[in-house]
Amino acid sequence: MKAKVLLLSFALIISLLVGCAQQPSQSQTPNQTTPPETTPDVQTSASIVADNAAFEKAISNTGTWIICLTKDLTFDKDLVLDGEFKNGKKDDEGKDIIQRKIALYTQDEDRTVTARFTLTAPKLTINSPNARIQSGTFKGDLYVSAKNFELVDATVDGNVYFTTEEAQSTFKMDEKSKITGKQELKK
Repeated sequence: MKAKVLLLSFALIISLLVGCAQQPSQSQTPNQTTPPETTPDVQTSASIVADNAAFEKAISNTGTWIICLTKDLTFDKDLVLDGEFKNGKKDDEGKDIIQRKIALYTQDEDRTVTARFTLTAPKLTINSPNARIQSGTFKGDLYVSAKNFELVDATVDGNVYFTTEEAQSTFKMDEKSKITGKQELKK
């Protein structure tokens, strides 16, 4: 009986991790590199979150490179995605790839999105380079301060403000994504 419980627990954990596996996108740059003067965190694991406290910890500079929601979350305060993280992969030159992802979805073993979630907050500031929001909805205003931010199959139900020209000029969004409000530079 104990063996069955352990086996089922292990299968559940593996299926949750598979649900947060990275999906390559058309807009992903294959040769993203880290400047030699930066020292990113070494965290490469996923953070599966189902409550506000776990989400806040996961998006902090001591969190993880990928944050996977398992349900809708609502905050009444501003949030900040902070820190620089390696995703555990290497580019063509053998350098660690820097990336951060808020995964607002679950997926099956074939990487088909099985559920989408909504993250609601008055404001979400993106300070992590090479970050993305994927396959769900963020309700609130998004402030992008880092370069190479992406929306992949995602909706921003609000405005997107870029705090630097570099953040604005390196922003990408695929054809499945949309922003309901305005996009503008706001220093």
